[in-house]
Amino acid sequence: MQAFLKGASVQATKPQKDKAAAGPSTEKKAKPLPWVEKYRPKCVDEVAFQEEVVAVLKKSLQGADLPNLLFYGPPGTGKTSTILAAARELFGPELYRQRVLELNASDERGIQVVREKVKNFAQLTVAGTRTDGKPCPPFKIIILDEADSMTSAAQAALRRTMEKESRTTRFCLICNYVSRIIEPLTSRCSKFRFKPLANQVQEERLLEICEKENLKYSKEGIAALVQVSEGDLRKAITFLQSAARLNVDKEVTESAVVEIAGNMVDEGYAATQILCQLHESIIAHDLSDKQKSAITEKMAVVDKCLADGADEYLQMLSLCSLIMQQAALNN
Repeated sequence: MQAFLKGASVQATKPQKDKAAAGPSTEKKAKPLPWVEKYRPKCVDEVAFQEEVVAVLKKSLQGADLPNLLFYGPPGTGKTSTILAAARELFGPELYRQRVLELNASDERGIQVVREKVKNFAQLTVAGTRTDGKPCPPFKIIILDEADSMTSAAQAALRRTMEKESRTTRFCLICNYVSRIIEPLTSRCSKFRFKPLANQVQEERLLEICEKENLKYSKEGIAALVQVSEGDLRKAITFLQSAARLNVDKEVTESAVVEIAGNMVDEGYAATQILCQLHESIIAHDLSDKQKSAITEKMAVVDKCLADGADEYLQMLSLCSLIMQQAALNN
């Protein structure tokens, strides 16, 4: 029996020796990250264009205290990145995973989850020091991304948890539409609106990424990225990476960006994206104010129908027929 055990122990240790002898050449290479994640702000100072939010958070970080937060605004403006950067500064890289619970729209967030997962995490007590010896606030952070998609019952259940666990837990609610958050929750949070990023700010960040990735680009290409993203930096960075992959060893041009951004239903592009591009073209086109108002009113109706799940092809046909009618009045 002892011989068998010895043999087993020898066999178990062999792979370890082989692994050690193999050296660093067998180490796994770091997985390539999407540029959106790769260039996500690592600290609050790196957050672009949201000066008021950054100023308040920096004061909160200095005092190691934080209120419950409600971040709202358009997509891609830095809401999630800001609170994640603040949490990293507060807790450090080692405690970060233990102190932060992040739930988004892909997670089940009905009333049962609020009562169990969120409540159980909120009830845990934590120490006020980090492993590196630096001071650390004695609370945890629960981030509820896309909180406007939570049911009213789940939001109501969350209200009591926020009150009861205020000593050990801070909540950060993130949403696009603050009107979909019940008033008892909004009254318990400090509210911050995130603005769409200015064109110059987006351009600076895109040029910075181009330099770090050694990308060739044209001024027109960067300007097109800024235009199609409509203040959404995440969309701009995603389009930039797609354009770089589409034209390897070539520069990022305006035509490549327009092709990626999409402008045709037949090729599988989103009707909502076409609607935005058509709107810009109609406003800039040489039509009378009366014609423009008729077309844009129809666009609003089509946008509502698309949001309600109507057929994209039929809605675009309806819109284009009206545009042709109005354009024919000029002839």
